[in-house]
Amino acid sequence: MAKQKILVVDDDTKTCELIRMQLDMAGFDAVCAHDGREALSVAKEFAPSLMILDVMLPEVDGMEVLREIRRSTNLPVIMVTGRGDEFDRVLGLEMGADDYVTKPFSLRELVARVKAVLRRSGGSQPAPEQQILNLPGLYVNLLSREVRINDQRVDMTPKEFDLLWHLARNRDRVFSRDDLLKQVWAYQEFFGDERTVDQHVKRLRRKVQVEHQPCKIITIWGVGYKFELSNGTK
Repeated sequence: MAKQKILVVDDDTKTCELIRMQLDMAGFDAVCAHDGREALSVAKEFAPSLMILDVMLPEVDGMEVLREIRRSTNLPVIMVTGRGDEFDRVLGLEMGADDYVTKPFSLRELVARVKAVLRRSGGSQPAPEQQILNLPGLYVNLLSREVRINDQRVDMTPKEFDLLWHLARNRDRVFSRDDLLKQVWAYQEFFGDERTVDQHVKRLRRKVQVEHQPCKIITIWGVGYKFELSNGTK
């Protein structure tokens, strides 16, 4: 079986090489790029299964690289940020990053995150008849990844879509943050950050909960979240 390809983008050559070696030992085929322009070029030629992308890069920064990637592909991307750069983490998630890690991080954790994101992005698809949700005021197509609210198309990041699909498909069921990290982000270890869930739910609400829309994402305090249809709609 061919190895899954990972593109590691970091201007620190030593860090990049350490990550590459750890990924190689874990059974991946990893290559490095050291600036944004090189990352975009290598991504086209190397066709990776996942990209590990540092925010702070010369030439073209990581956010711009992510923006360019998202214009044409749903390639899974794990962003790497500084410890205090909460703005970068939030912005990266809003722009479509699948996950983020903060420096300093352990190589073991990073490899586990890579495996988790790849499990999620490569998961099995349901039968064709189960790939569409057609609820009052909400249409979700898993195959085309299209979302319509009150017949108006709504753009979503890949992870926002995954979260909406999971909650709406299992409406009226309450999920803890830990549940969602495991089932939407495919985290199985201790490293899942519950703030990731809260940030995505907050942004998803802004897109889904519009006027005259019966679909709601409800907070169950002390427990988690659930998707429900108001006014007795089934």
